[in-house]
Amino acid sequence: MATKKAAKKSGKKTASKNGASKTASKGGAKKSSAKKSSSSRKYSPSAGKDVEREMKAMKQGKLKSGRSGKKVTSRKQAIAIGLSEARKEGKKVPPKKS
Repeated sequence: MATKKAAKKSGKKTASKNGASKTASKGGAKKSSAKKSSSSRKYSPSAGKDVEREMKAMKQGKLKSGRSGKKVTSRKQAIAIGLSEARKEGKKVPPKKS
């Protein structure tokens, strides 16, 4: 049994050494790509204002959905309406997920 434990320990040491060198080289590449995506805005500030306006309307009970005209009570739906209006106005908003 003692030889099996020693073999496992030595195997772990070599695996950790190899893993450490691989992760160090991969980690550097990931950091540079992460900086690129975080530096540019996904949504324009004016799109955020549109969403804020729609959220206030929903809380006041004035926000209504498209065809049916029912009151919007869902927070997610209010955000979706605000982003949709921002897209129609040509503001910087990512494309709609389908």
